[in-house]
Amino acid sequence: MEIIKKGTQAATKAPAEYFTGSVQIDSPFKGSEPARLSGAIVTFEPGARNAWHTHPLGQTLIVTSGSGWVQSWGSPKMEIHEGDIISIACGEKHWHGATATSAMTHIAITESLDGKVIDWMEPVSDEEYKAESWK
Repeated sequence: MEIIKKGTQAATKAPAEYFTGSVQIDSPFKGSEPARLSGAIVTFEPGARNAWHTHPLGQTLIVTSGSGWVQSWGSPKMEIHEGDIISIACGEKHWHGATATSAMTHIAITESLDGKVIDWMEPVSDEEYKAESWK
């Protein structure tokens, strides 16, 4: 058993190559082999989001504070709030981030397949981000 105490890992700024706006990654965790589970607590400031991406074995998001948006390729973006759990299918192209006026924090949980947890794609354009949201 391992306990990672709050504050023992330095928070990191998310890389601008894959994120737009101010995004902080806290408490990243990764299971020991043969486990494939990994994740982190991610905070998006208002207007921040990640690029389009997929996960070979899907992803689970648990919103812990604020409001955000999530969108699958070819579908309208949807609003998400504290307490919502989002299940993203294997290989589903999507993005997620804060709304324009509210920060959003979520726990992101993924599994690796042959050592890979994510495939990054193109940034979410301002037009895509600003498109009308659906509840």
